[in-house]
Amino acid sequence: MLQAVPSSSELDDLVATTERMRASIESVITGRPDLVRVTLAVLLAEGHLLLEDVPGVGKTTLAKALARSIDCTVGRIQFTPDLLPSDLTGVNIYRSQTHEFEFRPGPVFAHVVIGDEINRASPKTQSALLECMQEAQATVDGHTYPLPRPFLVVATQNPVEMEGTYPLPEAQRDRFMARLTVGYPSVESELDMLDLQDAADPLGHLHPVTDAAAVGRLIDTTRRLFAAPSVKRYVVDLVTATRQDPGLRLGASPRAAIQLLRAAKAVAAMDGRDHVLPDDVQKLAEPVLSHRLLPSTESRLSGRSTSDVVADVVARTPLPVASTAGTQRPRRAIG
Repeated sequence: MLQAVPSSSELDDLVATTERMRASIESVITGRPDLVRVTLAVLLAEGHLLLEDVPGVGKTTLAKALARSIDCTVGRIQFTPDLLPSDLTGVNIYRSQTHEFEFRPGPVFAHVVIGDEINRASPKTQSALLECMQEAQATVDGHTYPLPRPFLVVATQNPVEMEGTYPLPEAQRDRFMARLTVGYPSVESELDMLDLQDAADPLGHLHPVTDAAAVGRLIDTTRRLFAAPSVKRYVVDLVTATRQDPGLRLGASPRAAIQLLRAAKAVAAMDGRDHVLPDDVQKLAEPVLSHRLLPSTESRLSGRSTSDVVADVVARTPLPVASTAGTQRPRRAIG
């Protein structure tokens, strides 16, 4: 049975709320609207975000600005080589007064989890996040505890400084819906930054513009957007093309296809549409797919990055042709 697409009032509420969040974040992260837009799309698509760039460009500031824009719980993890899995998920503590064990939750039991320098943690600790990110639950001493909803991990890593780091395994990189590069700001944006941050903490003026319950409703609204069979086929065609590209040792996974479609729905919803366009998929192909791919030796030697491969795949994959067959849309919800 087809599920009704969101009503006009639901989409209007989503657009208004995300616009307030965007304005809040951009008051700190200036001059990079596309970066903020994809960040919000990952939140609405119930994914996780990997921010990868050199130090000092605002990776952690972006994560903090997002967290402060929502009235929700926030967990902060500073990844180090000696960090243990229990430092993330929590531990059971014996209480002599009651002769019972009491579970003390770790920082992953929060709506927004900010992980600084995730590649500095050991593989054992990194793997502790896998269950949390994929299944929204944590298992401690044989007991499984659900994580709050929404649940978003925003992790940062420095791709330049390799000493004392552990590269993220492919299984964990695949758990991140998108990877973003912050990049250096423009001259004008950097001048504005100097004026803004010279006198006070740039995050000090931020206040929540929504709450966790409202974000949860927006996520449910986003899930109900309509994607035509031709658009879904386009997503699969893109993912399949990466698996057949001679410049790659490893193409995109089926999880990548699922998350690309979910992210495209989020972008469409922020534009006030109840349906996904191929343009939405194209714009998100690079941040959603590139970090999941492994280049071949020839590609590395020639300097061809995975982002270049994704761009080539998008350029040569035919766009879906409009057709009336199999594209029946569900009725709009009344509201």
